[in-house]
Amino acid sequence: MENPIIEHETQEHHPMGFLTGLLLGGLAGAVTLLLMAPQSGAKTRAKIQMKSIELRDQTVETVQEAVTQAQTKARQITSGVRDKVDELNVRSQ
Repeated sequence: MENPIIEHETQEHHPMGFLTGLLLGGLAGAVTLLLMAPQSGAKTRAKIQMKSIELRDQTVETVQEAVTQAQTKARQITSGVRDKVDELNVRSQ
């Protein structure tokens, strides 16, 4: 049986899991806000709309950061592979 602490440390962080959690958390917050709101329906709807816009903006920002990180990592990997290919070509000559 593997050690769960070691297993957790070796797992990669997945941006999609974070985004799913962010969206579900935002939805749960909006529903709670709607149910617990002491103001009128119009004010509640306006507040929910503003919060949903904020959540959307945060999600877009998070996705953009994840894409940028993925692109950077892909460039690093590509560069490393090219360096290894060049090294192997020099060795084989």
